[in-house]
Amino acid sequence: MPILNRAAEMQDEIAGWRRHIHSEPELGYDVHKTASFVADKLKEFGVDEIVTGIGRTGVVGVIKGRLGAGETIGLRADMDALPIQETTGKPYASTVANKMHACGHDGHTAMLLGAAKYLAETRNFSGNVAVIFQPAEEGGGGGKAMVGDGMMERFGISRVFGMHNMPGVPIGAFGIRPGPIMAATAEFTIKITGKGGHAAMPHTTIDPIVLGSQLVSAVQSIASRTTDPIKSVVVSVTKFHAGDAYNIIPETAELAGTIRTLDKAVAARTEERMRAICEGMATTFGAKVELDYDANYPVTVNNPDETVFAIDVAREVAGEQKVEAEIAPLMGGEDFSYMLEARPGAFIFLGNGDSANLHHPAYDFNDEIIPHGVSYWVKLAESALPAR
Repeated sequence: MPILNRAAEMQDEIAGWRRHIHSEPELGYDVHKTASFVADKLKEFGVDEIVTGIGRTGVVGVIKGRLGAGETIGLRADMDALPIQETTGKPYASTVANKMHACGHDGHTAMLLGAAKYLAETRNFSGNVAVIFQPAEEGGGGGKAMVGDGMMERFGISRVFGMHNMPGVPIGAFGIRPGPIMAATAEFTIKITGKGGHAAMPHTTIDPIVLGSQLVSAVQSIASRTTDPIKSVVVSVTKFHAGDAYNIIPETAELAGTIRTLDKAVAARTEERMRAICEGMATTFGAKVELDYDANYPVTVNNPDETVFAIDVAREVAGEQKVEAEIAPLMGGEDFSYMLEARPGAFIFLGNGDSANLHHPAYDFNDEIIPHGVSYWVKLAESALPAR
């Protein structure tokens, strides 16, 4: 099945929805306007059951097939934007200062709405399709909140699938892999309390800047000397704040950063080593070192069987040459991971063409990919839920 004629016909309409959402971006769980827009559209399409407030502000719509009883599969899109000032200059650019859809969640939501409209019109499947619209993907853990609200059990979801656009990949091309596809994430803050004093008399102080500099180097040994080189881990210190004057050694310093891994055991070991290094440095320098370690999203792990299924569907839509079945895993995080921990499923990337990168102020979702994404969702639903 190539691109659906109906999906191509709906492209302008779906792009209109996307641009409306783009112009009024909302952050985290505060996606009330977007969620309301989604719920209203699902009602307009004749979706059988529409439930709001799942995971605080998430929306789930259930579409019943006409070909008999069967399982319920979940198709998920994210709704939230990012705290970035947009620079695209597009007519539909963000109207809200310092907020923009810089990751394409506006497009993800619009494509799933397009698929919901098609599936509600045709119902050429057995069982049920649950369309899931999630808040707070960008660091808020909205996927975890929806799972924690009992979404999988409430709607009887047996398998779940996600999709994300990818700049730099040709329009209509898909990329996926079995197993880990995106990294576990963690954020850390290290507060160092030493003893301040005159910069000309450093021997009377406990210099938190020297200690912090040693810490920056020491935590790099987690990747280079603590972790199996076949495994992957990234430890990046991204903030270092200390001092206000040329001639004063400050009392305190603060470091912060992020950690990314593709293995649960490596993630646990990395936290252990961070704590041990901080304790050791505190003892060595005679300072106080406090580590605040926030283990965030888990590894996004594609189920092998569902990945094979998703590959077959993508090949039917795009052709074999446009589906990369063994892409390299990405060290970015994705809270669809929580849904994949709860149910088997697969997460796939769809090429956004030659665009600015994700999380960039000049990024814009490419409306040309809408028919490809809608066709993938429809084919996936109809193939997963054949007539009984």
